[in-house]
Amino acid sequence: MTDTTGRTPDAADNETEPTAREADPASAAQAAEAADLAAVLAREAAEYKDRWMRALAEMENLRRRTEREVADARLYAITQFARDIVTVADNMERALAALDSELREKANSSVKALLDGVELTERELLKALEKHGVKRLDPHGQKFDPHRHQAMFEVPDETVPAGTVMQVVQSGYTIGERVLRPALVGIAKGGPKAAAMDADGNIAEAPANDNLGFPDNE
Repeated sequence: MTDTTGRTPDAADNETEPTAREADPASAAQAAEAADLAAVLAREAAEYKDRWMRALAEMENLRRRTEREVADARLYAITQFARDIVTVADNMERALAALDSELREKANSSVKALLDGVELTERELLKALEKHGVKRLDPHGQKFDPHRHQAMFEVPDETVPAGTVMQVVQSGYTIGERVLRPALVGIAKGGPKAAAMDADGNIAEAPANDNLGFPDNE
């Protein structure tokens, strides 16, 4: 059986099949190209996101570092000035310590009023220093700390653990988290060793040689 063109249906179908088969490779190539482009775009997007996240982290670190530096500059800018002022506080402390309680009781009202004024001035001076981050160290009775104290001599006393601060020769001061000036102290010699604490707050054994920086006696 033939159609109006004189060709059989099978012949017509056979002529259209090669055309469809020829179009398939082009579509596959386009699909592969699209997939490659999508993969490239995905990699670029991931790369840009990674850069963006890193930039955000760097900006946050920069912000925190800048805030810390500004705070440190504000706090520690007065370090040299504070060293000079604490010398004034030392002189006032020595002046008040020169008069014992007996002399104070025997002093007349004018001298007592003068002493009261000096004590008030000293308290106000210390308050002003504390307002700017400078605090006085009073380590009397505490365990010797080489980071905050400077040992000047030893005091034989077996009633307290060795290394206990027995006398403060000169007060120390801190500014912020730093030591402005270490306290000059006398420490106990003899007696039981002071118990040391480990990182967990448990009592640890004291070191065998705990001479606090003094040379061994021969």
